[in-house]
Amino acid sequence: MKFGFITSFGTIHDYVQMAREAESHGWDGVFAWDDISVERGDVFDPWVALGAMAAVTERITLGAMVFSLARRRPWKVARETITLDNLSNGRLVLPVGLGGTWDGGYSSVNTEDPAIRVRAEKLDECLDILELAWTGETVSYEGRHYQMHDLRFDPRPVQRPRIPIWPVGAWPHPRSLRRAARWDGVITSDASNEGADEEISPSVVAGIGSWMNDHRGSSDPFDIVVEGVTSGTDPAADRVRLEPLAAAGATWWIESRWESDNTPASLLQRIRQGPPQL
Repeated sequence: MKFGFITSFGTIHDYVQMAREAESHGWDGVFAWDDISVERGDVFDPWVALGAMAAVTERITLGAMVFSLARRRPWKVARETITLDNLSNGRLVLPVGLGGTWDGGYSSVNTEDPAIRVRAEKLDECLDILELAWTGETVSYEGRHYQMHDLRFDPRPVQRPRIPIWPVGAWPHPRSLRRAARWDGVITSDASNEGADEEISPSVVAGIGSWMNDHRGSSDPFDIVVEGVTSGTDPAADRVRLEPLAAAGATWWIESRWESDNTPASLLQRIRQGPPQL
C-alpha cells in the first residue's frame, strides 16, 4: 500500500512546503483539491499549485482529489496534463469525479449545467478526448458535448501508455464502476452507506476489487484508492485499521483531513510524523 496526503488547508506557500516535506518524510503522493468557489478557507487553482509542487520535489506522485473535469474544456485539460506530466518527469496521476453543486463553479454561473447526468456525460467525453490527445497523433472527436477536429498535442506525456486516471467509483453502482474499470484505478466511495460519515470498509474494497476482476477484461495494474484519517501517534492502532484494507486489495491510502479544526500547522505536524508503517 502507498500513502498520500491532501493539502486541505493553508496558503499556496503552505501547499508547496507540505509537498516538499511529504517527500522528505517518506510519503508516496501529495494531492491538492479542485474547486472554483466554496464557503470555506482559501481556494487555489490545482494546476498552478501542482506545478509549484513539482518544481520542489523529485519523487512523489502528484494529483488532486479530485479534478472536476465537467467544467473544463478537454483540449485545455490535455495541454495542462501534458505540461504537468513533463514538468514532473512523469509523476502526475489524474483522480477525476463529477464535482458537486456546493462549488459555485457549477451552481453560481450561467455556463455549466449542474445536473449529475450532464456532468457525467461531460466527464466521460473529456476522458475520451484526453486519451486521444495523449497519443501525440492528429486526432478528431465528435461527442454530444464536445467536438474537435484535427488537433495534435505535442509533446506526448512522459508516462506510457498514458497518464494514470482514477475515477471515483460509488459501490455498488455499476455506472460509476464501469467508468473506473476503463481506466487505471478507482477512488472508492460507499453509496450503500449513504448519509453515514464512515470510512470505507475492507468488505467494500474487496467487493470493488472482485467487481473489477470480473468486468475489466484486463490484467494491467489497477489501483484501489481509499481516503481517511490516521493518528500518526499510535502505529499499532493505525496498522489494525489499514492492514485489513491492504489485504482486501487497497493499493493507496490518502490522508484526507477536511475537518475545520485542521490548520496548516497541524497538517505539517502529521506529514512530519510520516506515513503509517505496515
